[in-house]
Amino acid sequence: MLDAKQQEIVDAVNQVMPFGKYQGRKLLQLPEPYLVWFHKEGFPNNKLGKQLALIYEIKLNGLEGLFKPMLR
Repeated sequence: MLDAKQQEIVDAVNQVMPFGKYQGRKLLQLPEPYLVWFHKEGFPNNKLGKQLALIYEIKLNGLEGLFKPMLR
């Protein structure tokens, strides 16, 4: 059983982008430049924004490979 923080990460990795150029892609599969753009412009002030910020940090720190096994 996952704790709340672990579940939050799994949920973010598997969240589907609901709008825009990359609509339908899982957040972990978004290109890094797209996440960098969001970081500069400001992430939305909601759950999706928090998930995008988390994925941005994962990619920024080169940890994407550790999280790919979590993709459903």
